[in-house]
Amino acid sequence: MSWMAWTLPTAIFFGVIATLLITFTVLAIKFPETPRVGILRIETTRGDRLFITLLGSAFLNLAWLGIVGANQPYALILCLIYAAAVFRWV
Repeated sequence: MSWMAWTLPTAIFFGVIATLLITFTVLAIKFPETPRVGILRIETTRGDRLFITLLGSAFLNLAWLGIVGANQPYALILCLIYAAAVFRWV
């Protein structure tokens, strides 16, 4: 595995993403849901909202790095607030 620098933060990141995907798959099987229409005026399910959250969080972190710098824990707080808003209103 010398082609990639596997550090603990990298492993945690991919582990969290894998855990989220597995959890949402189990939730979709155990508790099926009907799509709902939120402020975007499109039908979304839990998986759609997870995708929107992950994509938006990536952009928020990139913007944070470009504007503020390396204080990423504060960007995590911003991403958690963003995720709560997406799952509530989208």
